Amino acid sequence: METGFRKWIIVITIITSTIIELIDTTIVNVSINTMSGNLGASLEDTAWVITSYAIANVIIIPMTSFLAEKIGRKQYYIGSILLFTLASAMCGFSTNLWELVAFRFIQGVGGGALLSTSQAILFETFPPKERGMASGIFSLGIIIGPSIGPVMGGYIVDNLSWQWIFYVNIPIGLMAALLSLIYLRPTKGAAAGRRIDWRGIFLLAVGVGALQVVLERGETDDWFAATYIVILSMVSAIALILLVWWELTTAYPVINFRVLKSATLSISAVMTFVLGFGLFSAVFVFPLYAQRIIGYSAFQTGTMLLPGTLMAAMISPFLGRMLQSGLRPQYLIITGFLFSAIFGFFMSKSNLSTGSAYFFIPLIFRGLGAALLIVPLTALAVSELKPQDIPQGAALNNMMRQMGGSFGIALINTYIANRAAVNRTALVAHVTAADPATQMRLQGFVGNLMAHGATYLRAMQQAIGGLENTVVRQTFLLSYMDAFLLLALMNAFCIPLVILTIKKRRAGAAPQKPVVVSDH
Repeated sequence: METGFRKWIIVITIITSTIIELIDTTIVNVSINTMSGNLGASLEDTAWVITSYAIANVIIIPMTSFLAEKIGRKQYYIGSILLFTLASAMCGFSTNLWELVAFRFIQGVGGGALLSTSQAILFETFPPKERGMASGIFSLGIIIGPSIGPVMGGYIVDNLSWQWIFYVNIPIGLMAALLSLIYLRPTKGAAAGRRIDWRGIFLLAVGVGALQVVLERGETDDWFAATYIVILSMVSAIALILLVWWELTTAYPVINFRVLKSATLSISAVMTFVLGFGLFSAVFVFPLYAQRIIGYSAFQTGTMLLPGTLMAAMISPFLGRMLQSGLRPQYLIITGFLFSAIFGFFMSKSNLSTGSAYFFIPLIFRGLGAALLIVPLTALAVSELKPQDIPQGAALNNMMRQMGGSFGIALINTYIANRAAVNRTALVAHVTAADPATQMRLQGFVGNLMAHGATYLRAMQQAIGGLENTVVRQTFLLSYMDAFLLLALMNAFCIPLVILTIKKRRAGAAPQKPVVVSDH
């Protein structure tokens, strides 16, 4: 427990570390084209820069509780910051693609550890009466990081070079490591008698790593039409089944799945998966929609996300206080899913003529929904766990959010592609030589082009091309609308799950005050 200046320096250090890690999950997305050209690699191969980071994150998150206990929390945290910072520098220095991919994986190992270890540090820093407020403040990193990543990346690439998206981490990481060294209290590692669960670590790395590759690369390579996707899917299934069996039978598991006996934790994990699905999918789909369909720049798109992010930042510190005062997390979670569903519904009603003012309200709902879900869901997840089980329960919950994000981006991308095929077929059925509206539009194009000096043949060719472009644009507009509606429905369907946990608490023992923790 800390007080005064030391306490707030620790909070600032933790939030800063969280933000730079989460920024790096999205900042690279807008730089892929530039990297591809500079490194002489295809876009498909360059996408491994994103994939490798995501794989490392999901592998390391469920292991952090075990590793922090084994090594010592302070040592593990500082080591993770330095590993993340060093890997960031090496990413910038990389001279070829696969060198960059390797260092991005190492960066993900350090970054994933930063997120999960921060929870325990906050627990030791704040007294129980202030942990709710600390939890709300910490959630800012989870909300702000993914939202400002694309706009920050776009600005850096436009004005500097892609290497600087990694170099900016160096001074921030070194400062965070120095402050952690000075202000964090020393912690001891576990007794030497505890064995390292190497078999569990191996099965986790193989199972989750293979699954992440399938999710990240499936759409690009037409899913199970690719032999390696089929093989990796089988490997992942076998490894994850063996992992669960082994971790339930060994004396010193790297992941303690026994905490999932808590029905509240299990239900919360499902809802957290949906939260990750919606949170990462929205950040993925909206920029694509705004830039590819409406024609906004990366910087304009990022600035459109900022009002909702700022609104979430304003209310987050108060949410933890509300939970600590005895408000049930379920009520905030229901509101959060409702706001997220409203965001998806309003976005599904936009069109090609929609101005930026229309998006303001839906994006505010998105920000508020995220804020109302992140802290309360984690509080609900661990509310029935014993104190010694809280770190492991929160780590599993964190992994479900990251996995939800991976599934979300992969599945929403596939869904958009499939809906594009269906929507194009439906539209083309009406664009025929026998359709009066089509003929009228075509003749209008031809007349306008001939008035500007084109020959009839040239004008007809350009008119047909323009008609095709209109069909393509309308096709993808409808597909993105379908994707937003899917997100709305998924969030709405989670509300009954939350109500189940309320009924369970009423039927059982007297409700206890929720344990409020940070999301990682």
